[in-house]
Amino acid sequence: MDSLADPHLRFEPVVSDPTGPRELVILGSTGSIGTQAIDVVLRNPERFRVVGLSAAGGRVELLAEQALRLGVDTVAVARTEAVEPLRAALRAQAAPGQRLPEITAGPDAATELAGSACHSVLNGITGSIGLAPTLAALAAGRVLVLANKESLIVGGPLVKALAEPGQIVPVDSEHTALFQCLMAGAKREVRKLVVTASGGPFRGRTREQLAGVTPEQALAHPNWDMGPVITINSATLVNKGLEVIEAHLLYDIPFERIEVVVHPQSVIHSMVEFTDGSTLAQASPPDMRMPLSLGIGWPDRVPDAAPAIDWTKASTWEFEPLDTDAFPSVGLAREVGTLGGTAPAVFNAANEECVEAFRQGRLPFTGIVDTVAKVVAEHGTPDRGTPLTLDDVLAAEAWARATTAAYVREEGGR
Repeated sequence: MDSLADPHLRFEPVVSDPTGPRELVILGSTGSIGTQAIDVVLRNPERFRVVGLSAAGGRVELLAEQALRLGVDTVAVARTEAVEPLRAALRAQAAPGQRLPEITAGPDAATELAGSACHSVLNGITGSIGLAPTLAALAAGRVLVLANKESLIVGGPLVKALAEPGQIVPVDSEHTALFQCLMAGAKREVRKLVVTASGGPFRGRTREQLAGVTPEQALAHPNWDMGPVITINSATLVNKGLEVIEAHLLYDIPFERIEVVVHPQSVIHSMVEFTDGSTLAQASPPDMRMPLSLGIGWPDRVPDAAPAIDWTKASTWEFEPLDTDAFPSVGLAREVGTLGGTAPAVFNAANEECVEAFRQGRLPFTGIVDTVAKVVAEHGTPDRGTPLTLDDVLAAEAWARATTAAYVREEGGR
């Protein structure tokens, strides 16, 4: 299959590593993705060894605990002011005579760690700041276990230029589901990708009913345990729009053949419809440890990584169309993905700014996507004649953040 994430890699001979456990670097270790990945690692010490961790630096006690328990070689923190508190926490928690890891710090620390010696890099950083580490891991020839969808979305052409087929293994539950279902056929046999959405905490509400939503309500996702930004993105369905762009980039399927359907139970994570009329679905309880284990263990599965469906209990699975009037974010994302160039970077950066403004009470819930749409429209159509560069992406993001901030200040996003 002509794609970045090549499911047919599974049918190549699997050669076990004779030297011992697979060495991993985990970026964003103190976040939701990182902590769940570490849980999988700790339950499978014969299969995995974490050699490096990175985090922003806001939770030094947890980071120190992770580093010591895993016995990592290096810890990278983005905030230089976190170095001394982290060093103190390591000393306080270490057993007598226990070796302490090396500490690196600064905005490029995670990027440097991503290119260090290991087998796989799990990029669990939230936001487009994960782009540079993604590029570093690919350039160094590491297997990229990708939970940071934003880096692929904002830097699509840059990532695709570096990645070899099979070098990226997706971790989003939707994309790991597609990854598995696509193993059943060739690309020419795929009619459409069907990406499922829980609908978030506000499924069934009209646009008018969404106007007064509070941050506390938006952070109460019914199925998934995620960080605040991704949780709010799930409430607006911006996350689903980002996933549509990600699916297009990963699997080279046109946007018009990628469909979103609401599935409140979040048991079927996505489906692939084939040209003969058959549809394959991947199902499991909503637990990120399953896709994470598949990502870090690929091409082998990790036994008992997460609970399976209990088929002895009666259950009902529902599917319903997406309400595009109440949740216009998916349609906007399709437009942005079709535009390409720096448009996805503008979309993502504007959304990150709007989410923060909403969390601070400076923007209404419906103002998030409304403001993003204004910023995208002002940005206009990218120049397709010039190859995209990292500087282009960074400049577009900076412009989008400044423009979004101006909209929030002057108009409240209305």
